Amino acid sequence: MNTTLKIIAFLAILPLFTAGLTQSYDIAFAEKAQGTPTKSYGSASKGIVCGDRLCSEAPATQPVKEQKIEQKAKEAPKIEQKTVEKQMTETTKTTIDAGSVLKLSRANVPAKIPMHQGFYNGGDVYYIITDSSDKTHADVITKNQKWKVELAPLLKNAPAKALSKTYMFTNGINGGGVHGYQGEVFTSTPAQSEIYSALTSHVHVTWKDGAAPRVLNSEKAILDAEKKGEISLSPLEVVLNMPQIVWPEGQMKVKKDKTLADDTPYGDAQVLEIDTKGKTVTFVAHRGWGPDGRTIYYIVTDATPSGPAEMMGVTSAPTSASLIANSAAVDLYQFMNGIKGSGPMGFQAGIAAGAQGDANYSPMWRINVIGWKDASNAAVLETMSDIAAYQKAGLIDVSLARPMDSDHIVNCPFIDPFQ
Repeated sequence: MNTTLKIIAFLAILPLFTAGLTQSYDIAFAEKAQGTPTKSYGSASKGIVCGDRLCSEAPATQPVKEQKIEQKAKEAPKIEQKTVEKQMTETTKTTIDAGSVLKLSRANVPAKIPMHQGFYNGGDVYYIITDSSDKTHADVITKNQKWKVELAPLLKNAPAKALSKTYMFTNGINGGGVHGYQGEVFTSTPAQSEIYSALTSHVHVTWKDGAAPRVLNSEKAILDAEKKGEISLSPLEVVLNMPQIVWPEGQMKVKKDKTLADDTPYGDAQVLEIDTKGKTVTFVAHRGWGPDGRTIYYIVTDATPSGPAEMMGVTSAPTSASLIANSAAVDLYQFMNGIKGSGPMGFQAGIAAGAQGDANYSPMWRINVIGWKDASNAAVLETMSDIAAYQKAGLIDVSLARPMDSDHIVNCPFIDPFQ
């Protein structure tokens, strides 16, 4: 059959194909359009990515209706361990090929982040600061490190068992600490995996008049100085996200292949380079969507349970599991089938229920998975409204991910990789 006859044949069956579309899809498409505050759907990210940077004029986020988290955690359908693990390890395979690929531009880009030097039990710790529950600390640290710390008010709701303690110095020996003095002192590292947390509560350490300031490089040294009356300790109601990159017993895994492309898979590591001399670490920043379709980028630093953490090449942090029914964690939706793309399971990029500047932003994410009932008819979803519309139409299933039959939380700070 020549080309002309093929085109005629295609045009002849096209009306039959169009007529066969279900009413559910018509409803979903209509609601999807209504959920996007623009006349041109698909352009919700216009004005967000400006060439080589994120634009500063981000559109205001429509508030997302708060959910009853504890109820959801108890009643949401669970994804079986084998299903999630299979999707995460075989990202190029699917039983139903949707036949479409979403190629986001700049889906994976390098993000160089300043590191700070602190201490644990006399040894050196290198860490980053990405988020703060308190605006004052966010602003001060942003200014000092010349790299933006995001405000995440929800972190103040994190339970004590999800936090590790860190000592911060307010005077004494000048150094690279948060307040310009010696580096922070940690009470755990990823080597103490059962108690380590990147989320840290804080105790201010202040040298008293007449005392001779010196570097204190362990919790024991601090407590001994307090007993001698040399320092005062003041607990602080601030939670910072301070993922450790290098610690006395190890460091985060570094990618062997440092080439990044739009179709680069998540792989088994998230770090491109660690420079302790220059005090910088370069992460892979992944592109996704905020709740209203805006462009967001995020890095991955730690996760629980250990299976997903190992697959992504990040720190295992079992203490984060206590956030599964806590408001300090926010919902992030990833796709387990449908249109292939740069998401962690090999399909389209994910959608977050909150983003930078939103009252409900947090770097701690409760992972939900979306599955198309008919993957061959999958469409690109970009907003929370899209998810709600397609779920209401019965076209997708949304479930709480439970790999290894465990609570699943991932530390994914949202950042501007172009600053």
